[in-house]
Amino acid sequence: NVSVKDIRRGNVASDSKNDPAKEAASFTAQVIVLNHPGQIGAGYAPVLDCHTAHIACKFAELIEKIDRRSGKVMEASPKFVKSGDAAIVKLIPSKPMCVESYKEY
Repeated sequence: NVSVKDIRRGNVASDSKNDPAKEAASFTAQVIVLNHPGQIGAGYAPVLDCHTAHIACKFAELIEKIDRRSGKVMEASPKFVKSGDAAIVKLIPSKPMCVESYKEY
């Protein structure tokens, strides 16, 4: 059991016996670059907001550039993305972070 005094903003609660929440060492995300000066490549580390988490996550790999509307692959392993582009990227959080797959939940 956990005391109410031990619960803080950003804590994640889950069932420890049935599909417990785990921290992600890395995760794959679909991102759309809305307004950014210049180009974004691997190594860039923007601050990501996911639920109450506010954590810098590094672009480890640009997997593919996709069409914003259809989701079809336009370019595999692009060197960079720019404003208006959508992409599938591998992100590595700088601090422990709990994320879950949209398809699973």
